Amino acid sequence: MRRAVLPGSFDPITNGHYDIIKRALPLFDEIIVAIGVNNDKKYMFSLEDRKKFIEDTFKDEPKIKVATYEGLTTDFCFKVDAQFILRGLRNPADFEFEKAIAHTNRFLTKLETVFLLTAASTSFISSSIVRDVIRNKGDYSKLVPSTVKF
Repeated sequence: MRRAVLPGSFDPITNGHYDIIKRALPLFDEIIVAIGVNNDKKYMFSLEDRKKFIEDTFKDEPKIKVATYEGLTTDFCFKVDAQFILRGLRNPADFEFEKAIAHTNRFLTKLETVFLLTAASTSFISSSIVRDVIRNKGDYSKLVPSTVKF
């Protein structure tokens, strides 16, 4: 089974995340959307809300699983028997940052990272932009799946 882990904080899931996950479905038998827990980070949405947003978004897609984890992403991949880490790239800065992590992960663990470029229509969307729109009471509905409601 080709199993990939898409790690992130998903605070909240965006249409950019959604696009990457949907486009990756033909590549893998299963994709685990893995919400990493970082106790030093302040989140806008609770872990339970973030998990529910993703589960509701993909409720009709049996190849998508949602999990939470603490610690290294590579340790989580081994725990769930995933052979791949899936990451989306929006811009050159993302590439440089993600490339260093992917090289380190492959050097230390032999895990492969698969990169997908975001669609042009979603490449400007980030969770931090969505949070800023929400904080300022803007219309965030075009930036996130319809399941993201609070």
